[in-house]
This record gives sequence, structure tokens and C-alpha cells, in this order.
Amino acid sequence: MVPPVTAHPLARRPRFLLAGLLSAGLVAGLTACGGGGEQDPDAGTNGVGKLSAKKIQSRTVKAAQAADTVHVSGSVVVGGRTYRLDMRLKDDGGTGSVTTKDGTFQLLRVGEHLFLKASAAFWTHSDEGKNAHEGGTAAEKLDGKYVKVPSGDPAYKQLSTFTDKEVLLDGLLTLHGTLAKGDRGAADGVRTIELSGDKGAGGTLDVSLEGTAYPLRLERAGGAGSLKLTEWGKGFELREPDDADTVDYGQALPAS
Repeated sequence: MVPPVTAHPLARRPRFLLAGLLSAGLVAGLTACGGGGEQDPDAGTNGVGKLSAKKIQSRTVKAAQAADTVHVSGSVVVGGRTYRLDMRLKDDGGTGSVTTKDGTFQLLRVGEHLFLKASAAFWTHSDEGKNAHEGGTAAEKLDGKYVKVPSGDPAYKQLSTFTDKEVLLDGLLTLHGTLAKGDRGAADGVRTIELSGDKGAGGTLDVSLEGTAYPLRLERAGGAGSLKLTEWGKGFELREPDDADTVDYGQALPAS
């Protein structure tokens, strides 16, 4: 009699192993698809996203005030006029450019000393109420020169605002109305949390969820401009221009 063929125990193992692997893979797949709960959106962040809207605003304002420097760029609408800013600011001054419909001018403030540099075309426009010849002659002398703005001139206070970190940020970082925490997003590749005032009508602010909770992007209330705030704490040099590049106009700037 031929003995019955009995399968060797090892011959069945691949089938059992395959079934086990498929089962484990299925379970893992189901878990990854949500069976194990949603991933924490604040994992790996600075934790600011878990705070209330008021606490986030407080944290980001304190971070901005404590930073030595910042780069502000974008547009601001004031009194119906649009200004495009590209300013680097620190506690004792700032430097950069401001563009209006009349042209672009450079601003530099070191301590209390404020300088303005613009082209002859800009100064000609500013002096358009004067005799054309006199205005043109003065503009040519000022072309490409740093003009020292007298502290008593009405323009000093207006222009120095663009170079004053504390004043500028205090005005820009204010959200109006009821604060609310919005969606998570990104600004230049950095994860952010949105703050809004009156559902956006009072402005919106994107706050960094990585590292220090700096404000990174601002949409001002009422469509009054959009700004990026970058290079927090990145140092730069401020120094007064050489005498050869400077014109001291005396007690008042040309008519503007």
C-alpha cells in the first residue's frame, strides 16, 4: 500500500506568511487612512497655533517689539495715496525706498539725522510751483544727493515715520474688531496661522508657526495695503552718507 502523501509543515508556511503580511499591510493601510486618528496639525511647530487669538496676537506683538531688525516691503494706502515700501528698520534708524505716483525716493535715518535722496525729476515735480528755470536748477543740484531733512521741517515727522521701527509696526500690526484664529497656511515656505479682525474686514495677519512667532504677512483693514515682514533679527549697517554726497538745505526743504 502506498502511504498517503503528507504535506511537510514548512510547505504550508509561505501561504500563512503571505496571509499574515497582507493582513498586517491592510491594517496599517486602514490606520494610515484615518483609523488611528488625525495627525496633530501643531506637531513640530512652536505651539502658537494652540493658543487663543488674543494670546497669539500678544505673543507676535512682543516678538516684533523684541526683534532688533525687520525688512518691511509692500504697499500702504494712506489718505487715498499709495506708498510702496521697501525698508530695513532697526531701533536707531532705517534705510530703503518709498515709491509714490510722483516717483521713488530713498530714505536714510541714523539716530535723529534724516536724509532723503531722489532724482532731479522728483525734485522738479516737487518744485513745480516755482519758476521753471529756478526749479530746474535746484533740482539738478539735488539730483542723486542725500538731502538732510531739517528736524523742524513739517516733512521730517512724516518721512521719519517710514524709518521708525516702533512707530511703523505699532500702526501696521493693529487688527481692528473682534479677533479670530483662522486657517493654517504658509508664507514663503514657513508654516503660519492666520489672525483676523472682524472676519478679515479689520485686517489679517499671518503668524509664523516655526521658531519665533513673528508676523510674516499683513493684509491691512479696508484694502489699505499688503505687506511682507521678513529678515527678523538680521543685522545690517547704518551710517550717515559722506559729506561729498550730502546737501544741507538749511531750515527747510524745497517746496513739496
